[in-house]
Order: sequence, then C-alpha cells, then structure tokens
Amino acid sequence: MAYLTSAHLEMPVTTPESLRPWLAELTSTPLFDDLAQPFAHPPLATTTVVLRTEKSGRGSAFVVGAQTKASYSKPDEPAGCVRLRLEPGVTRQLLGVTAAELTDRVVRLDELPGPLGGFAADLIRLPTEQAIGYLDEHLPRHVSESTTESTHRIVLREAISALTADDAPALGELTARLAVSERQIRNLFTTGIGLSPKHFARIQRLRRVLAHAGDTPWSHLAASTGYYGQSHLTTDFRTLMGVPPAAYLRGELPTPTHCRIPR
Repeated sequence: MAYLTSAHLEMPVTTPESLRPWLAELTSTPLFDDLAQPFAHPPLATTTVVLRTEKSGRGSAFVVGAQTKASYSKPDEPAGCVRLRLEPGVTRQLLGVTAAELTDRVVRLDELPGPLGGFAADLIRLPTEQAIGYLDEHLPRHVSESTTESTHRIVLREAISALTADDAPALGELTARLAVSERQIRNLFTTGIGLSPKHFARIQRLRRVLAHAGDTPWSHLAASTGYYGQSHLTTDFRTLMGVPPAAYLRGELPTPTHCRIPR
C-alpha cells in the first residue's frame, strides 16, 4: 500500500469521564518521520481539534472542520498529534462557532472564541498526558449548554444513529420518526455537524466501504452498504475520494499537497 491514513497510526486514548459529554473520540499519533509516504485524508463528518508537536518540540493547535471530500498531503516535517474529535452538536459550546462555519476549513484554535480557544496557549506547551489532564480539570468548568442545545443534541444523536444503521430510513421517514420537520433536521445537521443529512450519510457510507476495501468484492460492498449497485459505488467513490476505487487501492493517488497547518 503506497499511502497512509491517520487510522493506520492512531492509538485510542482513554477519555476522562468529565470530557465524555463533549468528545466522541480521543486519539494519539506517535511522532511520524517517514516523509516519503503521502497521507490520504478521507472525507470526515466530524469537527476535530488537533494538538500537533513537531520533532523540534514546537507545538501548534488547530481545528479541522468536517471535510466533504478527500485530500492528499505529505508532511513537511516529522510530528506527532493528539486528536480530539468533538461530539456532534457541541461545536458552538466548545469553539464558539457553528460546525458549518468550519466545514472544509483548518483554523488556528486560538482564533476561535469558545472555551477551547482560550486554552490554546496552555495546550500547546504541555506534553500530551498533561494536556489531557489540563482539559479534564478546566474544560467542564468553562462550558455551558442551554436546555435547547441539550435537546437538539439528543435529536441529532438519534438522527445520526438512524442514518448510520444498515436499514437507514429516507429523510421523510426519519423526520416522522423523530417528530420534527425536514427543515429542523437540516438545520440541526448543518449547525451541529457542518453537513446536510444527505452528505453526512454519503460520507458515513463511503467510510464503511473504505473499512472493508480490499477484503470484500466491490459488488458485495455495494450491496451491504446501501448503494444501488457497483457502478453507483464507483461513481460516488470517485466523487468523494478523487480517484476510482481500484486506483485508490493501488496507491494511484492525486498529487499530494503540503499539510494545511495554519501558522
């Protein structure tokens, strides 16, 4: 395989109890110094805070919004990362902006007005373990959530659960099940995730394909992940990943660009 994704290198980190309402996942990537291999970044329906430490010891903290299409990059210098993937619907509470304002963007953490932005300078200077301990101690005391926001998060979580199931319902059926309007669902997804329900479902379906690509025939993958057929899978894969499925598996990727790390 001539490419890597963060999933090849990430190791899960135990999320402190106090941070679990806000973080969907906490992972650490060790210092990666093989600068010859390109990185593939598949579309991702999550807002992620990244704490990056270069081999020189210089740190940076930035936020990667939901990514609607794949990107390919080569690191400029060796670095390790801690990734805090936010729960759907908490971007405004933690970062002071909606998820939609971050979609397809990479922004310095200290440029955002929420509580996490205020912690950026401290998080950059602390080693990984201490940075997580710092958040465990300080973040819960600085985050507030209204009753309305809490209710919206519950509805959004139920909608996500339905759309990621093997028998995902159509949007009209989903809104009837949750007793909300299509406009409300669209607003919840846009504000809380940064994507429309349709685009969210497409990305989740693609990521299920990527998880099994190479081990399962494409026709079987198409049937098991909800595509109309193999041609539908191929078309959607090319649109979101930039290359056809077979080319991706061979490592025939678009020319990588420099990592988007705001300075």
